[in-house]
Amino acid sequence: MSAKDVRYLTFPGELLMRILQMLVLPLIISSVIAGMSSVDKTAHGKIGLRAFSYYMVTTFIAAFTGIALAVLLQPGKSSRTASVSSSGNAEAVQIVDSFLDLIRNMIPSNLVEACFRKYKTVYSRSVTATSEKNDTVPIDDTVPGPGTSDGVNVLGLLVFSVAFGLILGIMENEAKPLRHFFDCLNKAIMQLVNIVIWYSPVGILFLLAGQIVKVTDIAEMGREVAMYAFTVTAGLLIHSLLTLPLIYFMVTRKNPFRFMLGLLQALTTAFGTASSSLTLPVTLYCMEENHNMDKRVTRFMLPIGATMNMDGVALYEAVAALFIAHINNMEFNLGQIIALSFVVTAASTGAAGIPQAGMAAMLIVLESAGLPTEDISLLMMVDWILDRLRTTTNVLGDCIGVSVVQHLSTHELQRSSPADQSLVEESSQF
Repeated sequence: MSAKDVRYLTFPGELLMRILQMLVLPLIISSVIAGMSSVDKTAHGKIGLRAFSYYMVTTFIAAFTGIALAVLLQPGKSSRTASVSSSGNAEAVQIVDSFLDLIRNMIPSNLVEACFRKYKTVYSRSVTATSEKNDTVPIDDTVPGPGTSDGVNVLGLLVFSVAFGLILGIMENEAKPLRHFFDCLNKAIMQLVNIVIWYSPVGILFLLAGQIVKVTDIAEMGREVAMYAFTVTAGLLIHSLLTLPLIYFMVTRKNPFRFMLGLLQALTTAFGTASSSLTLPVTLYCMEENHNMDKRVTRFMLPIGATMNMDGVALYEAVAALFIAHINNMEFNLGQIIALSFVVTAASTGAAGIPQAGMAAMLIVLESAGLPTEDISLLMMVDWILDRLRTTTNVLGDCIGVSVVQHLSTHELQRSSPADQSLVEESSQF
């Protein structure tokens, strides 16, 4: 097929990508601010801070696990990929500048500009000199300077939204109107995302068709996608069967696998529904009836965890971003990988607990990393099973978080008054 025919073929998929890109900005702001403002430091004290810390630490570990596996196994990087050599000095300079760009983008000078432009160091031509033998000798391989590139500065918006949401949580009653506004905005955006998800199979079908007709070696692409699915599955198993049980054992000194056995009903429900929100009633039952967990902790942490604690999504997004980079022969340096880990951690925090909602969060990551968003169709070939596996990981992380926080907060729970208990149960209705 000609390039024009491929463009016509992928038009329904192009509409899907445009709709998702349209929702990225309000989705980032509303979901992150609504999620962060629910962490009420003064109302829940150490319990809330421990829950928030657990969510951030486990999500970052999951993202790091995904990045490490993707760098080690390199899914999507075929043997035909040509390697580009560069001098050690130039590479070192680019790593330092990428890390500094990461910090600059975390603190944008203009929030409006951050909606469509981000900071990126540009390099001028090499400075050279002539030696005594009339040879051209480089004095400085690269000369970095200020510059910008098109694209949403996702990292800057995420940092501002996290800080703004935490401040709203600290302000208590004074910030109620704003918290309700962002909560309502988040729910409205999620309704739009639900509508888009109904259309997404059609758009993805045409996007995938466009990718297939452009591929010269379908068998090679199939092997690369299979390697991607294997990498994600291996990462989820490591996080679920090694990282989370190790955290549980280190804190509680109890057998984590016996604890997981009591969650079997919730985990199977999560795998079947691919939705941590739909699994929430079963999760509450397993934690309160099978493990006798304090209702003040379960009804505070589990509803928030279904929105904020997305370990499986963070790991999947990290592997998927590097997979798409590999199939496009793009190499990430250390600074870009560090930036990717922060973006994945923050973007997964705002992912909705509904089937295939990770697609919208994945778009945020691809936009931030400067990767082609149309390649998301390749991920959808195996996403039906990976979505169920990462949802199961999310629910397991929520449950272990409840047990860890309750164990660390035993003294606070024993000293809490009935008024404190009603306050915690009331706030859990978020």
